[in-house]
Amino acid sequence: MSHTLRVVFAGTPGFAAAALAGIHAAGFPVPLVLTQPDRPAGRGMKLQASAVKRFAEEHGLAVAQPPSLRRTGKFPAEATAAIEQLKATPHDVMVVAAYGLLLPQEVLDIAPHGCINIHASLLPRWRGAAPIHRAIEAGDAQTGITLMQMDAGLDTGAMISEARTPIHPDDTTATLHDRLAQAGATLIVDALVELERSGKLHNVPQPADGATYAAKIDKHEATLDWRRPAAALARQVRAFDPFPGGVATLDGTALKIWAAAPVEMRTDATPGTIVEVAPDGVAVACGEGVLRLTQLQKPGGKRLPAREFLAGSTLAAGQRFQLPDEQ
Repeated sequence: MSHTLRVVFAGTPGFAAAALAGIHAAGFPVPLVLTQPDRPAGRGMKLQASAVKRFAEEHGLAVAQPPSLRRTGKFPAEATAAIEQLKATPHDVMVVAAYGLLLPQEVLDIAPHGCINIHASLLPRWRGAAPIHRAIEAGDAQTGITLMQMDAGLDTGAMISEARTPIHPDDTTATLHDRLAQAGATLIVDALVELERSGKLHNVPQPADGATYAAKIDKHEATLDWRRPAAALARQVRAFDPFPGGVATLDGTALKIWAAAPVEMRTDATPGTIVEVAPDGVAVACGEGVLRLTQLQKPGGKRLPAREFLAGSTLAAGQRFQLPDEQ
């Protein structure tokens, strides 16, 4: 089916690429795609195109990669050129998903129907950069996607629609990300169909109550603090898969912990002490309860199930992982 509503799309990672793919597959014309400049990545630190740019290029969509859209920022000339390009590109609405650049009011005002943002949380909970990670880490029972009419604030705009999903006990940021990316693609296509049909989208202001901020994940957060409860550490490990992983340091060697679960086991061992080494995992005493590590990785090695990891390692009961302030 073909549509006449013209959509400028702005986004960068895989989460955004799923939405762009949905919009494109539904037959909406996309006259321009904005995405972040190519970034060095991988072992060779070669410049790599974003997932959104790769999709756009494979499907013959025009791409712009300004480093900024703020005329008053560090790149005034590039920002001005991009704004002029947006103004010169006829379109009806702009859709934004995990773009990573601030959009000033001037940009929000270009499209006749403004900018619709696809945000990976049930707003106003988890405004900000890392809503998927933070929802798992906090132990939220559910999360979802909110479509929002963007304003100049940080994820403060009026809400158009939402889709909810439970957070399962074994969900990681990777699994939840993929589910939410698909939900976001479905939700935005439905909204664009409605916008084209009726010429407007109903929205309701976000409540101020219950607003929380999902700060970007920092590498230093990866270190597991064994004084915390086992249940909280298990959530941290799931939240930090695929990045940055949980880190446990033993005798100066930093091991990555990719999967772990709290277990019913009594111990009065000091937090961080290995209390059992078994094929089904390495049990470690925590501030409250015991955490069984079931998928581990040595520096330079692969992620391995505990059984395979232990075949090439000398972990033993009684050894103790270091606490963050001992490193």
